Amino acid sequence: MNTIGYKADNSWTLQIILPVGISFYTFQTMSYSLDIYYKRLTPTKDFISFATFVSFFPQLVAGPIERASNLLSQITTKKTFNYIQCKEGIKLILWGLFKKVVIADSIAPIVDDIFANYETYSASTLVLGVSLFSFQVYGDFSGYSDIAIGTSKLFGIELMSNFKFPNFSRNVAEYWQRWHVSLSTWFRHYVYIPLGGSRVSKLKSVRNIVIIFLVSGFWHGANWTFVFWGAIHALLYIPVFLMGRNRIYMNNVVAENQWFPSIKEIFQILLTFSLVTFSRVFFRSESITDAFGFLKQLYSNFKFETYAHPLGYRMIDYFILLALFVLYEYLIRRDERSPFKFKSKIVRFALYTLVILAMLLFFDDNIDRSFIYFQF
Repeated sequence: MNTIGYKADNSWTLQIILPVGISFYTFQTMSYSLDIYYKRLTPTKDFISFATFVSFFPQLVAGPIERASNLLSQITTKKTFNYIQCKEGIKLILWGLFKKVVIADSIAPIVDDIFANYETYSASTLVLGVSLFSFQVYGDFSGYSDIAIGTSKLFGIELMSNFKFPNFSRNVAEYWQRWHVSLSTWFRHYVYIPLGGSRVSKLKSVRNIVIIFLVSGFWHGANWTFVFWGAIHALLYIPVFLMGRNRIYMNNVVAENQWFPSIKEIFQILLTFSLVTFSRVFFRSESITDAFGFLKQLYSNFKFETYAHPLGYRMIDYFILLALFVLYEYLIRRDERSPFKFKSKIVRFALYTLVILAMLLFFDDNIDRSFIYFQF
């Protein structure tokens, strides 16, 4: 439904009601068309199956962005009940709800308060705010992806993994191999490679990288904040690419065959997390003016102060929660699709109980629980 309105201040505005999940299913239908164009896929004659592929409800509004070669082929295949698949799906749904309710939603009021009132806070509080936003957006988006993947399993459908513990990435290239995998894969297959990818000269490859990240920024929204966010990631990625270190962590995880990461790996993880978190100042700010104002306040008011929770809760509880969350994700870092993969039934039952109790404890009706990526 499109309508044109006339405001009292004599400015014309478009009052447009956009379909739910438009950017996600647009990318899916584009991938279908492009795969047919490049003869990677045979067109389907089953309109109902095609419509189901486009509007498959678990991942319709926020992904993962699926390709027809994976999702459509499963839709057209006869399904039978699979107890193990359903059980794994329920576990993923539970873990996704935990990340959304306990991690993302519980720290949302803190992030909202700090970004809304950044002019009144010192550098220590601003660092806290943008760091917590990193955890919020991760818990929010990866939580949705887990719920979508788990729900799809109940229908006998296997969606692609969308998050592979990106917070343990050792450089920005690895981060983009683990964060929003379906989107980065889509851009690689349908934009980066057709432009020549890395098979062309170094200069053209750098050009292709810049295009990819700027387009990714525009995909998130027609706002200069997202353009700057994409440009920052391009600048962070290019040195890794030029040093030939953009593919060295593709098939392994941090401390893969040992309990603890090395000092070097810890430094790499902290540096990567810090750089990515810095870029999120632009991602989270309402305008480019706010983003630069946030950074100006960060570097001009560098002092430490104790932050008080806007709802009066104890901040130490949130620090303990996030520390335990990071530790647990580190323990399960080898398999993003099996969050409760422990041999002991007692351990698994204890984890289920703790997760459910945590959701009941942290649930708050006063918090806006909409998913961040619904706006994209």
